[in-house]
Amino acid sequence: MSYTALYRKYRPQNFTDVKGQDAIVTTIRNQIHAGRIGHAYLFCGTRGTGKTTIAKIFAKAVNCEHPIEGSPCGECASCRAIAAGNSMNVIEIDAASNNGVDNIREIRDEVAYAPTEGRYKVYIIDEVHMLSIGAFNALLKTLEEPPSYVIFILATTEAHKIPVTILSRCQRYDFRRITIDTISERLQELLLLEQAEAEEKAVRYIAKAADGAMRDALSLLDQCMAFYMGEKLTYDHVLQVLGAVDTERFSRMFRAVIGSQITLVMQQIEEMVAEGRDLSQFVGDFTWYLRNLLLLQSSDDMEDVLDVSSENLALLKEECKMADSAQLMRFIRIFSELSSQVRYSTQKRILIEIAMIKLCRPQMEEDTSSILARLTQLEKKIEEGVIQPAAPAQAAALAASKQQGLAEESGSIKPEMPKAISEDILQVVKNWRSITAQMPDAIRKFLSKARLSVGEGNVLLLVLDDFILSEMLSEEERKREITDTISKSIGKEIQIQIKHNDTGQPFEKAYADLEQVVHMPIEYEEFSD
Repeated sequence: MSYTALYRKYRPQNFTDVKGQDAIVTTIRNQIHAGRIGHAYLFCGTRGTGKTTIAKIFAKAVNCEHPIEGSPCGECASCRAIAAGNSMNVIEIDAASNNGVDNIREIRDEVAYAPTEGRYKVYIIDEVHMLSIGAFNALLKTLEEPPSYVIFILATTEAHKIPVTILSRCQRYDFRRITIDTISERLQELLLLEQAEAEEKAVRYIAKAADGAMRDALSLLDQCMAFYMGEKLTYDHVLQVLGAVDTERFSRMFRAVIGSQITLVMQQIEEMVAEGRDLSQFVGDFTWYLRNLLLLQSSDDMEDVLDVSSENLALLKEECKMADSAQLMRFIRIFSELSSQVRYSTQKRILIEIAMIKLCRPQMEEDTSSILARLTQLEKKIEEGVIQPAAPAQAAALAASKQQGLAEESGSIKPEMPKAISEDILQVVKNWRSITAQMPDAIRKFLSKARLSVGEGNVLLLVLDDFILSEMLSEEERKREITDTISKSIGKEIQIQIKHNDTGQPFEKAYADLEQVVHMPIEYEEFSD
């Protein structure tokens, strides 16, 4: 016999088995028990919250020969036929693939015929928001005045896409996300039935990863149990199967960010990539971790709100004192923006690395929150004695010296051009656009911001005003890619150096501009961020 997935095997067959939708279940049962059955219902809510399941139980209940307080008995011929999918009284339609006018016209023609057995014909239209405008118009009249023996149940995850004329003719029920506690309890029940063992911490993580959807939780549990068949399901097992990151790593990452230890942060990202962790999930989970820190910092009575173990709670309480609320909100803002960018990006790692550098170095940004973070860092260094505040006389002398230096730098003195520039470098400059066109998209995008100059020993300088981009291009793999592409283009190997323009001056005043040598501006391909 073929294997049946857990979410199909344990799909609720009556209202008492439905978890997490008590208000909706109670209302519908009372309607059926009192005989106050409506002709059209709209079930709205996120995936896996029980919309289709309750619709099928509803269909069984209204046709049941021996209903028990509004709930189907599950034993009569009608209940068994509907459960087996053989009943002619329950018609399920997937609007995603049957969304045309002709499909709805077929329904309109069919409703003219009364059911041969049972009391009601129930039409369950799933993903109803996928119907075309013409199909909605064709459904409208039938939905408004259907025969007494017809019930429509429309299910959707996007109620805002349904026309108001349809909404006004239906009883609307909004399905809530199911809580982590409710999902955990249900998973524990099913583990007993399946005679399988699992750590409570592992079960709760699966419940949290399901994001309020019972069906997703059962699918994830099924996946984890299949990977570790016959073994006790542990927390580490779940993390490995789902590609998730342990809370302890979030703690180490946060401490490294607070300490501005960029090298340590990059090493941890490298570890996650090597272990095959899901980077998109890491971004979402780390944002949640920062949210927990902010909540703990905001109030002392947040233990009930945070769904964490006692040992993790103690760790969070310690770490929330390491940063102020402005810092945490800045971190959350950066990672919230990152989550939408990472979702569709092919360069997830690069985006995450850039975001981490922003967290460690607020001077890379110029918004108010970043300036406050920079001031906080300076205050901390002064308190620790890393920076000694200057005496008033020293500060005045330093300011005067700085002003004099700036005045000299802002003069008309330009850097000297080397007396002899090699033909190889000149050839690279003349063909720079065609050379960069041969490079991978990410490197080409970075190089579009670079300016060409020449250093001692006829070294080709690629100068960037952006520190992060210069760091990215300085990585051995990317630098090798640039060198190899240049060598293939001109037939010779030249030495290059990636340099960050940290002089505080425009490129033209700080470096020899090779564009002047070839007497032609280099055209850079435009990229949108």
